[in-house]
Amino acid sequence: MAVLRKRRAEGARAPRVVMFHDGPGIRGATHEFASELARAGFEVLVPDLYHRHGRMLGWELHEREADPSLVDRLWEMLRTLTDAGIQADLDATLAAAGVEADEPLATIGFCVGARAVFRSIMRLPDRFVAGAMWHPSFLVDDRPDSPHLSAGGLRVPLFIGIGEADQMQPLSFHQPFLEAVRSLDDIEVAVYPGADHGYTWRGWPSYHEAAATASFNSTVSLFRRAFEAR
Repeated sequence: MAVLRKRRAEGARAPRVVMFHDGPGIRGATHEFASELARAGFEVLVPDLYHRHGRMLGWELHEREADPSLVDRLWEMLRTLTDAGIQADLDATLAAAGVEADEPLATIGFCVGARAVFRSIMRLPDRFVAGAMWHPSFLVDDRPDSPHLSAGGLRVPLFIGIGEADQMQPLSFHQPFLEAVRSLDDIEVAVYPGADHGYTWRGWPSYHEAAATASFNSTVSLFRRAFEAR
């Protein structure tokens, strides 16, 4: 498994953030966002969640437009991701990067990566100081371990950014999860008018500058406060 790593060249070691990519895999936009987080003062580790299918697989928008069959391939790979597999990848990522067992971490994820954030902070609440979920997917399902059923037990500060106009995972899909965390302290939910799924990525049709900028500022602020508190 490859691990994408972004950090500033100069200065002391920065607080580390695990970043879970979304369905299209590791692509140019992933590199750009991880670099932006690094410039904000973090070292960013991105596990290659599709490594069981090939190395560093990811599709740019123009590639998908030129070959629509890639969308089917993407969905096939997405359906092979499991919570257990992603958590194993997380553990391998931390080991490969030489992260000490007592080192505090933060985590951010997009779409399916947001579910990975939830699973990570629930499994390792003493290791993660904060989490951020941008345009999340699969926070509610019909399985007995659906995230919304245990969300009331969250102990880690969390930011959730959702586009009000999300067509892939509408706000209504998340309501059971949002209801479960409504009374918890340190949970920030931001709903952005006019923003669709994937509002993060510059150069993509779904990019929404206001939502992306607000989410980034909220996330960086949360992470800085959480690391300082630790």
